[in-house]
Amino acid sequence: MGSATTHNWPEVRSVSLDDLNEAVVAGIADFRAHPGYGIAIGAAFAVAGWLLFFALSELGLPFLIYPMAMGFALVAPFAAAAFYAVSDLRERGETVTPAAVMKGLTRERHRRDLGWLALVTFMALILWLEIAAVLTFAFGGVNTFDSDYLSKLLDSPSGMIFLIIGNLAGAAIGFAVFAITVISFPMLYHRDTDFITAMVTSVRLVEKNPVTMLAWAVFIGFIVTLSVLTAFLGLLILLPIIGHSTWHLYRMAVEPVRTSLPLPEPAPLNANLIPARLVQG
Repeated sequence: MGSATTHNWPEVRSVSLDDLNEAVVAGIADFRAHPGYGIAIGAAFAVAGWLLFFALSELGLPFLIYPMAMGFALVAPFAAAAFYAVSDLRERGETVTPAAVMKGLTRERHRRDLGWLALVTFMALILWLEIAAVLTFAFGGVNTFDSDYLSKLLDSPSGMIFLIIGNLAGAAIGFAVFAITVISFPMLYHRDTDFITAMVTSVRLVEKNPVTMLAWAVFIGFIVTLSVLTAFLGLLILLPIIGHSTWHLYRMAVEPVRTSLPLPEPAPLNANLIPARLVQG
């Protein structure tokens, strides 16, 4: 009879609201030290958002604009991989250059398991769009393809029910994806591990820190909403800050953790960092 083996999952730590503040402060410092990467990636996603908006409008699918915009949060962690590279280089005291960032992103172990995890989040986005379409047809009926379908729907008695059910469904899917990805993408970038281990570790972190992680999820939801309300222009600043902050959250939440935040680089804009309380990994 073979003996059963127990998987040694990475140890996760307790994370407080002060730790979230510390991660955001460090993320802002990373962005201010190297804003070009964040602005370029944020601009690319803003343009993609505009193109999707016009494409869905031209295709007569206006009912998918809102769920597609809000579903951005499901795939954003994969887009933040470049921010993890920048933060990692700063943490190790190395010079941040495009070549160094690209080198970090193109390592074989990253391409394999980051790709699998990206596929999981993409499938979640497809599921969310399917649910949004079904709910819209169920409540909107033949008005769904009208340009003013939303105003007609909200004027109907079932309009509020539609909004409540739709947003609850989106929140449920969003939090499920959040639970498996909150630190799994930076973990896959940083460690030679598989995407299953990364997802389980992420869920264990959420399970151990439900209040703190719920606060982080609400904060990310607020950032996404703010980006949509600014016609995606907010992504130029908000996306890189969230990406860098997620890296620092991961580094303080999963053992082994770092000893301190990177020292600020000489620059016209100097960021004052809060000392971290971590162990070098």
